[in-house]
Amino acid sequence: MALIYMVEDEANIRELVVYTLNASSFTARGFAGAAAFYAALKTERPALVLLDIMLPGENGLDILRRLRRQKDTRTLPVIMLTAKDTEYDKVIGLDAGADDYLTKPFGMMELVSRVKSLLRRVENYGGEAPPQQALVAGPIRLTPQKHTVEVNGVPLALTLKEYDLLLMLMERPGIVLNRDVLLEQIWGYTYEGETRTVDVHIRSLRQKLGPAANAIETVRGVGYRFTEDKP
Repeated sequence: MALIYMVEDEANIRELVVYTLNASSFTARGFAGAAAFYAALKTERPALVLLDIMLPGENGLDILRRLRRQKDTRTLPVIMLTAKDTEYDKVIGLDAGADDYLTKPFGMMELVSRVKSLLRRVENYGGEAPPQQALVAGPIRLTPQKHTVEVNGVPLALTLKEYDLLLMLMERPGIVLNRDVLLEQIWGYTYEGETRTVDVHIRSLRQKLGPAANAIETVRGVGYRFTEDKP
């Protein structure tokens, strides 16, 4: 059973989520703050983290940034939980490296669905879905068997969603993929038109690709396309 950590200072929410996940064939542990969470990480690495933004002391965004800086947790799947329902707060969380987010109040069925969807993406890395051969376009080399991406031989540290986006684009060179398709295929469900999610991840992916960023072309008003001919 997949181990899930939840960092949430509100005891009633934390206990309900942990109970629901344990009843849904997961193993869940809850923590009220950063200190207890970090201590648990040293003992056992979870398959996924549910992370509240509004925490006393070190907040959720700071915890997320710390996870993304450390090598052993850089690609750890994270779903942010927030009571704020503005686009700005969602973008900040995604820009910091979150793989998904849920706005409070949320239903337990939706939470379990999001968790399962994200974990399926992780598990599929070892399955039959990715191509067996490396994808090479100019200086970019993506190797599905190893789940690695290199630019000019230099390894990149991509988040789960950044990797999925690049893989999907590189598998379909020259084809324009609209934002709704990317949302459905990468996130596993629709965001009811919240296409800013895709834009934020594309921007972050381009920053990490550096000199090869132009390979991902914006088709204004539609979506994105991978163009092999561009440097």
